[in-house]
Amino acid sequence: MQKYLSDKNETNLRLPGPVPVPFDILNEQTKPLINHRGNEYSYLLKNCTDKLKQIFATDNDLYITTSSGTGVMEASVSNFLSEGDEIIVASVGWFGDRFTEIAQAYNVKVINLSFSHGSNINCIDLEECIKKNPKAKAVYVTHNETSTGVQNNLSDISKIVTKYSLLFVVDGISSVASVPCETDKLKIDVLISASQKGWVTPPGLAFISVSKKAWNYHKVSSLPKYYFDISQYKNYFKKGQPPFTPAIGVMYSLDKALDLLIEETMPKVYERHKKVAYKIRTKLIEIGFELFPDDENHASDTLTSVKIPKGTSTKQIIGKLENKYNVIISAGQGNLSDKILRIGHLGLVSDAEIDWLIESLIKSMEKENE
Repeated sequence: MQKYLSDKNETNLRLPGPVPVPFDILNEQTKPLINHRGNEYSYLLKNCTDKLKQIFATDNDLYITTSSGTGVMEASVSNFLSEGDEIIVASVGWFGDRFTEIAQAYNVKVINLSFSHGSNINCIDLEECIKKNPKAKAVYVTHNETSTGVQNNLSDISKIVTKYSLLFVVDGISSVASVPCETDKLKIDVLISASQKGWVTPPGLAFISVSKKAWNYHKVSSLPKYYFDISQYKNYFKKGQPPFTPAIGVMYSLDKALDLLIEETMPKVYERHKKVAYKIRTKLIEIGFELFPDDENHASDTLTSVKIPKGTSTKQIIGKLENKYNVIISAGQGNLSDKILRIGHLGLVSDAEIDWLIESLIKSMEKENE
C-alpha cells in the first residue's frame, strides 16, 4: 500500500474514524451501479466475504451489513440472547458501555464490570466476576477502546472466558485489519468491525463473524430482530445476495481495499500500525504531552489519547488545529471532553502527516499559552 501514501490531502484527518481514503480506493465508488440481485454483485459479495474471512482469520460464517459499527453491535445482542438473560460487559470506556446500553434496551440483564478510564481489563477481576455470576450466558468486551486509547489483551481475556461455557463477543470495530485479532485462534464467537476504520474504506459497511456456538445461541434467541437478523443474511448469502439493498459503491471500494491489504500481507500491516503508533506517542511525549492510558503497554496502536496540559482547552486547541493548520483530531467524550485529546492513526499514515500533526500541535500550544 506504500504507493498510496503519496496521495496529497488538503486536510490531515486524524480521527478515530473515518480515516482518510486514498483516491484509488475512493474512486472505485464511481463505477456504474449494478443489480444487487444479479450475478455480478453475487461475485462481488462472495469475493469480499472470502477476503474478509482471511483478514478476520476465521472459518466461521461472516456477513456484511449496510450500517455503522453500532448496527452490528446491536446485532451481536439481538441475535444471541433472550429477554431476561444475564451477560457480563467488561468495559474500559464509552464504547464498552454502549454494549450495556444496547443490551438494556432489549431487557437483557447486564452485570457491569467497569474499569477506570485509562486502564485495561483486569483478567483476575474478570474471572472473579464470571465465578460470581454463574447464570451469565456471555461476555462482551471491546478490543480497542477509542474513547480512552486503551487496547485490551484479547489473548489473556480469551484464556479466561473460554474456561467457562460463555459466548465470547468482541467489538473489533477499530482493531480488526489494524492489529492482530485472530478470530478462531482466540475462540471468539462473535467478532464485529466496520469499514471506516483500518479497512481504509468509506463509512457504510459493517461486518460480523458468527461461530457454530453462536449459531446455537441464535437458535434459542427470542429477542426481536429484523434488519439485523443474521438468519436472513445466511439464507440470502446462499443465493449470492444481500437481504436488503447494499451500499454498492462502498462495496467496490472495500473490494479494492481488501486486495491491497492482502497484497501487503497482514503481518506487515500490523507492523506498520505499531511503528506509526510508537512514533506518534514518542513525539507527543517529547513535546510535553502525557499519555492518558495508565500503562503504555496497553496503549492502542490505532489511536493515541493524551492529557492536555493545565491551563489549556481542548476546544481551543482542536479549533486552532482545524482552522489554521487543517489538522482534525478529537476531544475526549463525556467527562473527558476537556481533559484529553484523541488522535487517530488507523489505516495509512505517512511520516509527512505525522510531522504535519506534531508541528501544528506545537504551534497551536504556543499560541494557546500566549
